[in-house]
Amino acid sequence: MHQDRGRAESFGSAAEAYDRFRSGYPDALIDDLLVGRPSNTVDVGCGTGKVAAAIAARGFRVVGVEPDQRMAEVARARGLEVDVVSFENWDSRRQTFDLVTCGHAWQWIDPLIGGSKAASLLRPGGVIALFWNYHVLDDALLAEVRTAYETYAPDLSVLGQDPSGLQDADPFRGLPSLSPGETRTYRWVREFEGMDWTGMLGTFSDHQRLGEERLTALQHAVRRIIDRHGGRIAAQGGTYVWSARKVSS
Repeated sequence: MHQDRGRAESFGSAAEAYDRFRSGYPDALIDDLLVGRPSNTVDVGCGTGKVAAAIAARGFRVVGVEPDQRMAEVARARGLEVDVVSFENWDSRRQTFDLVTCGHAWQWIDPLIGGSKAASLLRPGGVIALFWNYHVLDDALLAEVRTAYETYAPDLSVLGQDPSGLQDADPFRGLPSLSPGETRTYRWVREFEGMDWTGMLGTFSDHQRLGEERLTALQHAVRRIIDRHGGRIAAQGGTYVWSARKVSS
């Protein structure tokens, strides 16, 4: 996916919506990442600062790396330190880190560069953690939403499906300085009003590629479905994590 730069660079056009509608990350995840009390953290693809802000709020130093100026401006408005550059081209100024994080962005990093660069930035014993959120709708609601996608966006994957049974390869495989990757999923629930769910749809790059007319039609159709279900829905959320530790220099 990193080669599709149109998608990779599309998020800034909806930076404010991204910050408003995208789910954050569970406190339990952030607490677990910080259990070793890292003195220096880099958040790769920090976007609007959802991960970095949670780390900084606990009193830890974190620098964000974000290629889109519009996303970085939202993060900076939170008081975060952000370098506006791609991770592949980022100059760490010889800094090393106890923790490297990346929420919902690793797929946009060149795999031939990203893993080895992240490993080179870690101090011995340091941790890298990559994570993504997903939202699962109940079966009855999902069936109706799937019908809306079939009508307005048949080429898209339906947001609200459960991806937890899919097989995923260890992203740290082939990096001898890192331990084998370990996975964990944090479970949570988020309630959405219709506007919140359909607003979130518009922040995903594949949905943005529909164009304004088709995306709006899909959003309206899904909003009508949610309204028929009382105007408010609960999605079973999950944050899926891959992590590894620096074992050699």
